[in-house]
Amino acid sequence: MSITTNEIKELREKTSAGFMDCKKALEENNGDFEKAVEYLRKKGLAKAAKRADRVASEGILELYNHGDGRVGVMVEVNCETDFVARSETFRNFAHEIALQIAALSPLWITEQDIPEEILSKEREIARERALQEGKPENVSERIAEGRLDKFKDEVVLLRQPYIRNDKLTIQQYLNEAIVAIGENIIIRRFTRWAVGEKSN
Repeated sequence: MSITTNEIKELREKTSAGFMDCKKALEENNGDFEKAVEYLRKKGLAKAAKRADRVASEGILELYNHGDGRVGVMVEVNCETDFVARSETFRNFAHEIALQIAALSPLWITEQDIPEEILSKEREIARERALQEGKPENVSERIAEGRLDKFKDEVVLLRQPYIRNDKLTIQQYLNEAIVAIGENIIIRRFTRWAVGEKSN
C-alpha cells in the first residue's frame, strides 16, 4: 500500500514523531491513521521509559496567572540540556503544564507523592460510603478502591486528563513531549495560589 506525504505529515502533526517513524507506523498498520497513532504512542512510551533515568537538571520556572490575577501558578520543569530549555517546544510544554495546574488544581505530581495517611483516610471514607449505601462488605472494598482511583485521577497531575485533549493523561502528554524533544523531562514541583484561599 502506498502512503502519501500528506498522510505522513498529518500523523507527524498529531504525534510529533519523526518522519520515518510516521511512515513506518502507517505502513505497519495498512494506512489506518488511528492504529498508526496508537502504534506510535506505544513506541513512544518505550522511548520515554529509556530516557527516564537520564539526569535532567536544566529547565525553567514557568509563571502563569489567570483570571486577572486571581490564580497564579509557578512550575519547575526540567530537561537535560540548556539548549532544550531555551527551545520553544519545551517552553510551550512547561506553559501547558502551568495552564493545567491553574485549571484543574492538582495537589501532587505523582500518586507516590500522596501521603499514606491521606490515602488511608480517603479509602476509609469511600468504604464507609459504600456500606451506608447498603453494599455488602466484599463489594464495598472494590467500590472503595474504584473511588480511591477516581480521587487520584482528580488530585494527581500526571493522572489528570489533559485540558486540551481529554483522551490523553498528563503522563501520556509528558511521554509524547519526551519523544518529540528527545530528552528526559521532569515536572519537578509546582505551587498554585488562588486569591482568598487559605494556605496549607
